Amino acid sequence: MELDLLRHGETELSKGQTSILRGQLDDALTDAGWQHMQQTFYQAFLNIEWQILVSSPLQRCARFAEAQAEQHDLPVLLLDGLKEMNFGDWEGQSTADLYQYYPDDLARFWQTPTQFSPPNAEKIQDFAVRIQMALQDIYRLAQQDHYKKVCVITHAGVIKLCYCLAQQRSLDDILTLPASLGTLHHFRLDFQAQQFVLTCH
Repeated sequence: MELDLLRHGETELSKGQTSILRGQLDDALTDAGWQHMQQTFYQAFLNIEWQILVSSPLQRCARFAEAQAEQHDLPVLLLDGLKEMNFGDWEGQSTADLYQYYPDDLARFWQTPTQFSPPNAEKIQDFAVRIQMALQDIYRLAQQDHYKKVCVITHAGVIKLCYCLAQQRSLDDILTLPASLGTLHHFRLDFQAQQFVLTCH
């Protein structure tokens, strides 16, 4: 199954900011963020005939997914498991502010997220399990309805985790991987030898 992951565009919270930990805060896309996603989506849709859209339920993903599904007459599924990682007390904070007030904690989180989590945040290991379960749900749905090409509209953390899984990298590498706003990332999801296998392509 071909699995293309589209990251949402700029949001109201991130407008004018270099790096914000949005997490599960439910802010809306800006007009520029919507247009960026639309441009990426349409360019890809010329070459990839997606059969279903699957989205995080957070509005920066879901509203775009629902609009494209209606416009292109595609089914759409909102999947709670595709939400961004919950950053706890750091949600909505800029990395610049965190660096100013909590430099040691931010450094520990950036370098070894398997060993340090922000206060009241979702542990990276739990996030990884949640996303893998969501991927399995998508695969089972695709098998059931004979979908071969699926577009997932989601968040940076989800995309970075998929790279970790596909490249068999440590979870401690997750925060160093690329997933810019409004970009599309291509994967393949298979079921082999009684396990799910994710690869980049």
